[in-house]
Amino acid sequence: MKTYVIGHKNPDTDSVTAAISLSYLKNALGQETEPRVLGEINKETKYVLDYFKIKAPKFLSDVKVQIKNVPFRKDIMMHEDASIYEAYTYMVDNNITGLPVVKDNSKFFGYVSLKEIATDFIRGDFDYLNASYNNLLKVLDAKEILRFDDDIKGQIIAATFNTEMFISDTELTRDTIVIVGSRKSVVDYCINKKVRMIILVGNQQITDEEFAEAKKNKVNIIMTNKVSFEVSKLVGLSNYIKGIVRNETPITFDINDYLTDFYEVSNKLKHTNYPIVDKNGKCNGLLRLIDVNSYDRKQVILVDHNDVKQSVDGLSEATIVEIVDHHALGNLTTNVPISFRNMILGSSNSIIYTLFKESGIEIPKNIAGVMLSGILSDTLILKSPTTTERDREIAIELAKIAEVDYEKYGLDMLKAGSSLKGLTVDEVVFYDYKEFETNDMGFGIGQVLTLDYEEVLNKKDEYIEFLDKTCKLKGFTLIALFVTDIVKNGSYVLYSSNAQKIMAMAYDKKDMTEGYYLQGVISRKKQMVPNIMGELENMD
Repeated sequence: MKTYVIGHKNPDTDSVTAAISLSYLKNALGQETEPRVLGEINKETKYVLDYFKIKAPKFLSDVKVQIKNVPFRKDIMMHEDASIYEAYTYMVDNNITGLPVVKDNSKFFGYVSLKEIATDFIRGDFDYLNASYNNLLKVLDAKEILRFDDDIKGQIIAATFNTEMFISDTELTRDTIVIVGSRKSVVDYCINKKVRMIILVGNQQITDEEFAEAKKNKVNIIMTNKVSFEVSKLVGLSNYIKGIVRNETPITFDINDYLTDFYEVSNKLKHTNYPIVDKNGKCNGLLRLIDVNSYDRKQVILVDHNDVKQSVDGLSEATIVEIVDHHALGNLTTNVPISFRNMILGSSNSIIYTLFKESGIEIPKNIAGVMLSGILSDTLILKSPTTTERDREIAIELAKIAEVDYEKYGLDMLKAGSSLKGLTVDEVVFYDYKEFETNDMGFGIGQVLTLDYEEVLNKKDEYIEFLDKTCKLKGFTLIALFVTDIVKNGSYVLYSSNAQKIMAMAYDKKDMTEGYYLQGVISRKKQMVPNIMGELENMD
């Protein structure tokens, strides 16, 4: 089974490149993985991927269990021209109580259950047949004598009463099907009247003359060893199954529908079977209620985060097989032990570099380039307080493999992603945004690295209004936006109006105001989250 390697929501360069590099390593070790992203890739990351000619990972909306992850009964269906008897036998043999009915090319037509079959058997139109020649052969275990029509329609009559009375009182037409035994006069009469079909019971033979006349009059004839009573009882089960398909449109599911949605519908309807039909109307099989007791969970490896709020939607329905991260422990739990590599380094890619070395896998030039980019991005070209000596050593080594001057390349990379021109207020706030929680209080921190800080400060009122609105909508204690100047090595901070006191105390700035410049504050992990969280934890 394929495993998705994913970073956090609102992906930054370290998150995306870590997913790419770790997926490459896992695949080199014989695993089947694929890097994915949980949001739109920002301009800085796009610059990196374009520079090293690496295709951007696909978007992963969620890892919820879908119908396709459930072992439903694939290819369980029956063509509309099959007989009622065949459908019934198929249900019994497959231990199901209902059956999707399809047209040619598996096009969904409807649904029939044992209830419809029983109802038709008890209350159906017993003297009318709408079947195929082949269905009659199968159901009556009959032998073909003469065939002129593939479809057999008409009124059914059993010639069980007096011969003279039958001939004198029974009106026969081209649309009559006659069940008859050892009664030559009746057979001759039926042939002369050019009935649609004669069903000979008890292995009754016809003469050469009768055969020739029947052929001339195009009378279909079959022969069975069953007796009249048994044939009369079974012949109606030769009818096409499409004739008893329920008229109303049944509830169906697509393989991409979520299992949680299935639970909600099935709990209301209390049905036991549901056809699986795709968006083009093609039937894929049948889902029984008992089938959903087991299913395959999607597998994920988390990089650059270990907090449920920052991760993919539906994570609780997936299997986390591994985590590689350099942040503080979040609120994520697993049901079984997993590999969890958490190190005090400035970037997730620094940890992944260590994994490459431990595995003895050589790092290609383009992979080294994206790994270096993740480190330079998260450490602001090794200037952030989160930077360790080991990060510097790894960056220098990766720069050699990637054949770049890491300082020049790093500055070009940051500049490529720093322009805020053309971005809306919400796009800037959520450009690199994460949510946190402490003492049942939620808060959000957005950060943008830019040389265009005036683009934000000139619209300060608009940003504050948006932060207030978003904070109220989410029910948070505060939301802050740090606009980091990558040259001056500090950040301007804007925050929701209710947070002025908290922010002032968090940074010990009594004169704290909206747009205040905090020299040296550039790391969300070490200087933003801890300061704000610490102040919230001290609140009464």
